[in-house]
Amino acid sequence: MDGRNLTLLTDLYQLTMMQGYYLQAEKQPMAVFDLFHRRNPYGSAFAIAAGLDLAIDYILNLRFSPEDMQYLESLNIFQAEFLDYLANFHFSGDIKAVPEGSIILPNEPILQVIAPICEAQLVETALLNIINHQSLIATKAARVKWAAGEDEVMEFGLRRAQGPDAGFYGARACVIAGCSSTSNLLAGKEFNIPVKGTHAHSWIMTFPSEKEAFRTYANLYPNSCILLVDTYNTLKSGVPNAIAVFDEMKAAGKMPTFYGIRLDSGDLSYLSKKARKMLDEAGYPDAIISASSDLDEYLISDLKLQGAKISLWGVGTNLITAKENPSFGGVYKLSAIEENGEFIPKIKLSDNIEKVTNPGVKKILRVYDKETGKMKADLLALADEQYDLNDELELFDPSDTWKRMNLEGGSYELREMLVPIFEKGQLVYERPDVFTIKAYCDREKETIWEESKRLHFPQKLYMDLSLPLYNLKKQLIEEAIRL
Repeated sequence: MDGRNLTLLTDLYQLTMMQGYYLQAEKQPMAVFDLFHRRNPYGSAFAIAAGLDLAIDYILNLRFSPEDMQYLESLNIFQAEFLDYLANFHFSGDIKAVPEGSIILPNEPILQVIAPICEAQLVETALLNIINHQSLIATKAARVKWAAGEDEVMEFGLRRAQGPDAGFYGARACVIAGCSSTSNLLAGKEFNIPVKGTHAHSWIMTFPSEKEAFRTYANLYPNSCILLVDTYNTLKSGVPNAIAVFDEMKAAGKMPTFYGIRLDSGDLSYLSKKARKMLDEAGYPDAIISASSDLDEYLISDLKLQGAKISLWGVGTNLITAKENPSFGGVYKLSAIEENGEFIPKIKLSDNIEKVTNPGVKKILRVYDKETGKMKADLLALADEQYDLNDELELFDPSDTWKRMNLEGGSYELREMLVPIFEKGQLVYERPDVFTIKAYCDREKETIWEESKRLHFPQKLYMDLSLPLYNLKKQLIEEAIRL
């Protein structure tokens, strides 16, 4: 995953369109494309942005190698003039994006590309691939963490991930949005994420007895000793044998600071309560009880409601695969194109109202309640619009315009969400490490009202259009209908 050339990580039609643009125009016009999602996954009120760091790597390394050129020439569909252009290709445009870990809403740009049309067209597929996957996993991880509350969540889905990249970058997305550690050593190495793990059932099964397996493991790893207790019989064998080994460690003066048991099957609520009672009565009230076994946010939430005595949740398959919602649904749409030195807004219409795009060069203004710091709404506005915080701000639903909210001057704050990443092909963004992004994401989640964090039927968060953008969109729709 280091230093790979991803330039051909694209669809054929991107290059056939590029050739058409290149051969038809004396000068490539500048174009503006918005990358956004149409619907939040999992029924959530919002999503979490992730993937920007890999997107930056992709743009920085965007070059057609000699091998790439030989392959493209072998297809016999590209003219020599266009192939010469590709041989010297580099990205020269601008990119803005919301920072990783940000709360994002449907139909507002997660990433905005302003570049010559050929360049802007080429990057569509790879950027969607990167942002879609990592934002999907980050959003799932945030939900799992909300269900777990103050408990720690460990990501360990590598064995079930859809390939090495999904496991590697998925682990990073999980940590951004809430997990505190991973089982994935490669992700731990590359992103400096704490790695954790216990042992498998096979470890127990290779020893003459469960107790001997526990004893050997405890002697090998006395400072981090979590014993898997469900190989044979959790309450009659596993937990008693774990307690016996803890007794031996205590007697030998080798009691670890981090120790406990892991449950991987059965009724986790019942077993954890029984195990907690057994551990407490044996004198081990600080022993950790961790759990795995096809966990997700719904099961964790139910287990906590039932009083399960679990404080460390190992979440794998359902997290790393986003099991019930396998795609994010991000799209990449043209919103403006340069004509005679100015950007002309463009719109895409559809019989499906959610597929009608928002035209023009835009910015996202996040509106916060000044007193509480909570998010009120997002205002999607034209890039040149200006707002005075002392003025009253009226927000209205662009679909149901009678739904309106008026904020008194001085009662709200505005934050522009899109920040410069590339300018004229040069990286201008300082790339934070994973735990800096995680801390930022934690602050972002604190700005969300509790009602919007519900796993089922959350209160909607609104993305509203400014009046100038609303009027522009209406005008372009009416013009298109008359064509």
